[in-house]
Amino acid sequence: RKMHFVMRAKAVAVFPGGFGTMDEFFETLTLIQTGRMERVPVILFGKAFWQRAIDLDFLAEQGTISPGDQDIIDFVDTADEAWDIVRRFYSL
Repeated sequence: RKMHFVMRAKAVAVFPGGFGTMDEFFETLTLIQTGRMERVPVILFGKAFWQRAIDLDFLAEQGTISPGDQDIIDFVDTADEAWDIVRRFYSL
C-alpha cells in the first residue's frame, strides 16, 4: 500500500522520525536507485537531524552506496528551500 502512494508522488518530503519513517525513506531510495520508480525530489527536512542520522559520505566511502546515489537526496530546513528544489527539478 505504501509503495502505491510513493509511486504516484511528484516529490517526497521526509521529516525526522523513527524506524517507520526510515523504512519508508529507504524503500523510496531503493525504488529510485534500482530504477523501479521514476526519480523525484527526495527532500529531508531538518539538516542537523538527518546529517547525523545518515552519513552519506561515510556510506559512499565504504562502498555501500555509489557516490552518485547521494544526489538522490536533498537536505533542507525550510519549505522555501524545498520548493526551490522542486521548482528546479521540474523547471517550473
